[in-house]
Amino acid sequence: MISAVAIVLVLGALIFFHELGHFAVAKSMGIGVHTFALGFGKKLVGFSRGGTEYRICVVPLGGYVQLMGENPDEELSSHEDARKSFSHRPPWQRMLVVGAGPVFNFVLALGIYAGIFLFVGQQMLAPTIGAVQEGMPADKAGLKAGDRIVSIQGEPIDYWHQLSEHIRGSDGERLVLRVDRGDTIRTLRVTPKVKATENIFGEKVETTLIGIEVAGDSIYRDLGPLEAIGAGAQQTWQVIKLTFLGLVKIIQRAVPLESLGGPILIAQLVGKEAQQGFVDVLGLTALISVNLGILNLLPIPVLDGGHLFFFGMETILGRPVDPKWREIAMRIGLSLLIALMILVIYNDLFRLFG
Repeated sequence: MISAVAIVLVLGALIFFHELGHFAVAKSMGIGVHTFALGFGKKLVGFSRGGTEYRICVVPLGGYVQLMGENPDEELSSHEDARKSFSHRPPWQRMLVVGAGPVFNFVLALGIYAGIFLFVGQQMLAPTIGAVQEGMPADKAGLKAGDRIVSIQGEPIDYWHQLSEHIRGSDGERLVLRVDRGDTIRTLRVTPKVKATENIFGEKVETTLIGIEVAGDSIYRDLGPLEAIGAGAQQTWQVIKLTFLGLVKIIQRAVPLESLGGPILIAQLVGKEAQQGFVDVLGLTALISVNLGILNLLPIPVLDGGHLFFFGMETILGRPVDPKWREIAMRIGLSLLIALMILVIYNDLFRLFG
């Protein structure tokens, strides 16, 4: 029951914020909004206010904002309607309205991360060794599982990522480590070596390392409001970069298409995190929100990115793109999107039953 509620809330929040972006920017520019809907299909509940109908529909797998004059062929009854028409606005204004949806997804992620960091703390890994690889420099230097690195080259070490950065940036030069072994503080010297390893995409890369693994002990770092916002922005940017890199690796076939997932996988992940706790659900929501924002920015005609592409071309050409070419592009884009949906649903079902 908890999992089902979490899935509905997460999907609802993601859809709401995305559509809220389109709605808020359109309203702020004086563009008329006919409908603001969460879900598709038959209307469950709704009300009208300020010329806009707000509704919740039966199928909760999406949402939409219907703008006045969004269809250039829509008949407008008055000069006032023409002034509020989306299609009568200059391309840069239409680009702002369309781009606001994905941007709001990124803003949602930033807000979630900042909130977690502010009220829970920023989770960091302690510089404690969980395992030492036999025959590697750390083993030869006398490092042991359970050792906590206190400093490197005289610089204090509070978190595991600081330790990793020092080792990667050493260029193979000898490092002086101060190690807390419970009863004593020891000074050990270790010379990193360059070794071929696999990155998260399964690619071979050369890395400077000493042969240790993290113990996994967590430290929660308290942050003030401004620090939390800064850390939230940094975390959001890291997820955006990693997601873009993942898309590139999929195109390069470094990441198999079988790894893609759809609504069933999302539901499984949300349900799993719901069992772990509220904070885990929030973290996953932020991650999915970034992915949703990036997906919508892809230059596929039926997505926001496709509309941005056409409006950009209109700005460059000084006239709208020929409707014939737009229609062809829309059909191709819709076909690609349907193919992608079939693929991810197939992957989801294969993971379930394969």
